Amino acid sequence: MTPDRRILVTLTRSFRRAHIVRMALPLLKGPFTVEAYQRLGELGILHEDDRVELIDGQVVEMSPIGDRHASCVRRLNRLFGRNLPEVAIIDVQNPVVLGRQDAPQPDLVLLEPRADAYPQHPRAGDMLLVIEVADTSLAYDRDIKIPLYARAGIPEAWLVDLAADRIEVYRDPAEGKYASARSVSRGDTITLLQFPNVTVSADDVLG
Repeated sequence: MTPDRRILVTLTRSFRRAHIVRMALPLLKGPFTVEAYQRLGELGILHEDDRVELIDGQVVEMSPIGDRHASCVRRLNRLFGRNLPEVAIIDVQNPVVLGRQDAPQPDLVLLEPRADAYPQHPRAGDMLLVIEVADTSLAYDRDIKIPLYARAGIPEAWLVDLAADRIEVYRDPAEGKYASARSVSRGDTITLLQFPNVTVSADDVLG
């Protein structure tokens, strides 16, 4: 394993709520609570195939999933399924509830195992690792979603940057941000924080 390369993570620009809603659906004027957001689905205003998530009370349309993005998520699902049988639930592109007005939809989450398979959406305390895969959504994922996961206290987050061919690994949430961030490139490996006996190759993630 090569030495860690520390990365300085800075916002692309200062963000306000108006910036978060890059492609908000028309006629949906927030802010919404998670309960009200779920009600939009029950009423048929939002549909199961709508690619949206709730961020800071705003309904945000997510970028379409491209070929490389989809392939990376499949690789991650296969890797964790092979390495973590029975010790974690692998959740792919499903909502998680992080607060009264936040229900993002990460690409992949490792959850605490539960026999009931979470009849309600998982909460922050259930999450062991959260992963976002970015091809066209890098700034949004890095500037909005990674800080959101830090504020929720999720112990580890990965941002797979397909364009740069690297994985940003964030750990140690404190005071609303991750205290530790490092960049992992091809030829490197990552040992999972919550599963120190499991190490994955960056090449296997990046493809």
